Amino acid sequence: MKLLIEKNVLLESLTNVMRAISPRNIIPILNGVMFNLTDDGLYLTASDSDLTIRNFIPKSKIKNISETGKIIIQSKYLLEIIRKLPNTDINIEVIDGLKIIISTENTVYNLNCLDTEDYPNISLDEVEKPIVINSKDLKQVINQTLFAVSTQESRPLLTGINFKLNGNILECVATDSYRLAKKTLTLNETYESYNVVIPGKNINELDKLLTDDSTVEIHLFDNKVLFKYEEYLFQSSLLSGTYPNTNNFIPDDFEIIITTSLNDYYAAIDRAALLTQNKDKNIIKMDTDKNDLTITSSSSEIGKSEETVTINKNTDKNISISFSAKYMLDALKTFEEDELIILLNGDSKPIILKSATDESLIQLILPIKTY
Repeated sequence: MKLLIEKNVLLESLTNVMRAISPRNIIPILNGVMFNLTDDGLYLTASDSDLTIRNFIPKSKIKNISETGKIIIQSKYLLEIIRKLPNTDINIEVIDGLKIIISTENTVYNLNCLDTEDYPNISLDEVEKPIVINSKDLKQVINQTLFAVSTQESRPLLTGINFKLNGNILECVATDSYRLAKKTLTLNETYESYNVVIPGKNINELDKLLTDDSTVEIHLFDNKVLFKYEEYLFQSSLLSGTYPNTNNFIPDDFEIIITTSLNDYYAAIDRAALLTQNKDKNIIKMDTDKNDLTITSSSSEIGKSEETVTINKNTDKNISISFSAKYMLDALKTFEEDELIILLNGDSKPIILKSATDESLIQLILPIKTY
């Protein structure tokens, strides 16, 4: 294998592909990146068996292909080597079967490699009719739900996002049992029904990959999902099991409906949270009185904070409710319009957040009882 390639072309591809390599890999061969040079271009593949990313660099982006071939380059220093080389063309050449030379005009690295025969056979399958979605829409779905997945491995299903497809409606839900984020998308076509859970850590890596306004094909299988985006194939395993039915968590009717400015409400909570940020639950309290909403926080070591925000309320009934400032701020960051609706049914029932103009996004936060 021998080629000449521009540094930045190789660096971008390697940076994205190596997102699939886990620092906890116990299989040595999976700590490497497969370089497969063909007459058509260069395929780079990395995998930790749970997540696989492949990128294709077409020959039009390669300065010269002298000899095709295949090799596994150990990833530990590879990215840093390429990153620190000068911004020029890079020569890559396999010598003696399991050694590779990476060089520029004044720099030479001679690295030991791994045998491609030891690399697992990874099939990146595709379906006849994939789900097609705009990459910006998919990125928005991820950003509006991913933060709510659980980090507790004791309930593995909750560490993923539930993708539920019915006809042309895609519903994405994430919850850690204390909060819930739900985003609904209407697709341009009708598809077969699916109900799968994709690991949150893999979705997070996909989010970093989506940069341009393009289309993404989603190829769903019983135990895996393949995202096809530009010259990238991104394949993730699925979490096994049935995701909890979350439809019953969100009530249809509400006693108290509050409308307020998202920016004002967010700023008040952000300031109140300053006094509680060193505490585990980060609790603040919200009280309504006619068209005033008062946010209070206190710390026995520091002191007390109180701030009032102007609201519109559908009823004369008032409420006093406590919740996690962190969870509330995380949820508020997902809204893009300034008019916020807060829906309440008492101090022990979930707090529901919606946009006044966008029905596709719902955020839920459980209150915290303070005695």
